[in-house]
Amino acid sequence: MIIVRDRGATTPHRTPAAIRWLSGGMSNLSLVISLLAVVTALAALAERIRISSPILLVLSGIAISLLPGLPQVGLNPEVIILVFIPPLVYEAAWNMSWVDFKANFRSILVLAFGLVLFSAVGVAWVVHTFIPGFSWALAFVVGAIISPTDPVAASSIIRQMGVPRRVGIILEAESLVNDATGLIVYRYAVAAVLTGNFVLLEASGQFFVVVFGGIAIGLSLAFLVRFLHRLTNETPVVETTLTFLTPFTGYLLAEELHVSGILAVLSAGIFLTMRSSEFLSRTARLQAVNVWNVVTFLLNSIIFVLMGLQLRRILASNADYSAGTLITYGAVVSLAVVLLRFIWVFPAAYIPRWLSKSLRRREPAFSSKAVTVIAWTGMRGVLSLATALALPLQLPDGQPFPQRDLIIFITYCVIFTTLVVQGLLLPFLIRRLNFQPDTTAQQQETNLRLKIATAAIEHIESHYSLDELSEEMLAVLKHKYEVRIERLRAIKGVKRTNIDTNEIRHFQNLQQELVGVERNLVDGLRRDGQYDDEMLRAILFELDVEESRLLLENAQPQG
Repeated sequence: MIIVRDRGATTPHRTPAAIRWLSGGMSNLSLVISLLAVVTALAALAERIRISSPILLVLSGIAISLLPGLPQVGLNPEVIILVFIPPLVYEAAWNMSWVDFKANFRSILVLAFGLVLFSAVGVAWVVHTFIPGFSWALAFVVGAIISPTDPVAASSIIRQMGVPRRVGIILEAESLVNDATGLIVYRYAVAAVLTGNFVLLEASGQFFVVVFGGIAIGLSLAFLVRFLHRLTNETPVVETTLTFLTPFTGYLLAEELHVSGILAVLSAGIFLTMRSSEFLSRTARLQAVNVWNVVTFLLNSIIFVLMGLQLRRILASNADYSAGTLITYGAVVSLAVVLLRFIWVFPAAYIPRWLSKSLRRREPAFSSKAVTVIAWTGMRGVLSLATALALPLQLPDGQPFPQRDLIIFITYCVIFTTLVVQGLLLPFLIRRLNFQPDTTAQQQETNLRLKIATAAIEHIESHYSLDELSEEMLAVLKHKYEVRIERLRAIKGVKRTNIDTNEIRHFQNLQQELVGVERNLVDGLRRDGQYDDEMLRAILFELDVEESRLLLENAQPQG
């Protein structure tokens, strides 16, 4: 439930009825529309000035908090964690490559589990030691909130500036898995604050139940969802809607059974993305990609804008602290977060290789430049902010949750430091390190596309004869793939052949069949795990677009 506080109001005005949305100086409805307008304008601005949109959103949130006359906006903590976190985790899982994850499994786990726990403990010690009024349980709440990374802002920069692709893969996979780790620690830390009781041995035993129970729920749901998708095949609206219901269903079901809802969402997403081409129709795949891009963009954007609208209230509620004290607390915790990542990443990158010969044989070494980028790119983002805002408002005895607004302020300071400051400096760091161009992915993609085009030509030669098509028609059919091969080999194209209009319809049907041949080959390669999964998904998307174009052409009358 959204709560709007008008200026000067002493109590929140809840608006459960639709008619109340139109009351007051700025209603909920007008506020939501205003937020969407701001988000859209910021997206256009970020694209124009070439700044990652999360960075601009943080800055705009601060600017919004300074505007006079705006109401204070709060969100029910249960709404925050349900509406924002499951779909964001699911979308990230859907875009995760299981092949890449397996290939870098050890490095990812070292960051996603080891570094998160190390950061949570280190931040908890800093908070408990240097900030008065924080018990160990409350300090661990802070550590759990700001330990997971969210390298959305870094991903586009890294991809554009020639950093080895393996670095980007590890950073993205780390941010996906460490979400689950951080939220599990958060769950136990908040429970300890609420109950005033924490037994390490008991919590350790429950931890494994929570983890493996969440994974089991997620995989079970994934099998059911795959079955339902097959029943709704060729009904794109229903299929796309089902993709939205999946993360919320998994999260609610797992939480009802007292296991990890985030791990349920995560495991379901990773399982389904590997098999999406088996049960999602072509139209649904195209539709779902575009719809999910819009939804995740809005969720990321709105949470930062809402935070900006709350900043004035948060600062007012921390009036017992001077501005200098608040900034000092934020700076100390932010510095601790940055230093703890460096302290962990460099030894974790080199010590295991020094100790294990088999590891040196199995895994290629990271250069010192790559390790530096990984250590620097520890941006915190929307997940940390949503988790902080999801803190309970009250303890079981009715008392306010201790230091809640100070925790939110510290979280925002860490996000500002890691996302804005480090994010803006990242391109300068990458240029300073002077990476050599990474051509491995480009060479692999060229080889893959050559393989697909060659397979299509072989299919034409083995399945079609002059009895079905004229020699000219067969030549035209092959020409599309021959030109593609020649372009890939940097050879000039050949002169196009004129097509008999009477054969256009049959020609288009055969093109559709060849698209199916290409798709089957890519699906097989995806199952074998021989090529980069992100690259294969991009090619499948191109095939879906090509098939859609052919279907539209087939629907047009031929003249």
